Amino acid sequence: MLTNREKMIIGEPYLPADPELDADRRRAWREMARFNAHDPEDLDGQYAILKGFVAEIGENTTLMQRLQIEYGYNTRIGANSFMNYDCIILDCGPVTIGDNTMMGPRVQLLTAQHPVEDHEARIAGWETTAPIVIGDRVWFGGGVIVCPGVTIGNNTVVGAGSVVTRDLPDHVLAVGNPARIVRKI
Repeated sequence: MLTNREKMIIGEPYLPADPELDADRRRAWREMARFNAHDPEDLDGQYAILKGFVAEIGENTTLMQRLQIEYGYNTRIGANSFMNYDCIILDCGPVTIGDNTMMGPRVQLLTAQHPVEDHEARIAGWETTAPIVIGDRVWFGGGVIVCPGVTIGNNTVVGAGSVVTRDLPDHVLAVGNPARIVRKI
């Protein structure tokens, strides 16, 4: 029988109020508080905190402060990537960010899903997850929200304030709510 953590990671229905997951979130809160309180001029120190917290982080990657990551162990970030201020990664499901990817302030990567049709399950606290995969050389303007289960292709640009609800292929510019492809790039 799978634990709630195992179910969460593979996208099966799980209960986030599980004591093991609660402990995981509390550990993440402590690590995020430590990261966010760290000297902002000490990028090497910030990187060291993240390297010990997330599953993978590539060299020369910078994540600016007031960063919030829900668990850490489901987040993989490539090399030479950048996240600006106030970003949120709800990584109850896997989040993969490629190399040379840049994100503006207040980007949100959200993998949690709640029952829509079954209000009893929703009230009982059941959730599922769907992974987010972001390719290499992707650029997000400020305030972009990426919804559960979305894959964004290489060299794609997503305009500020866009809400990405569906996959985006390589080499496109997408904007809006929901984000729509404007043109190839």
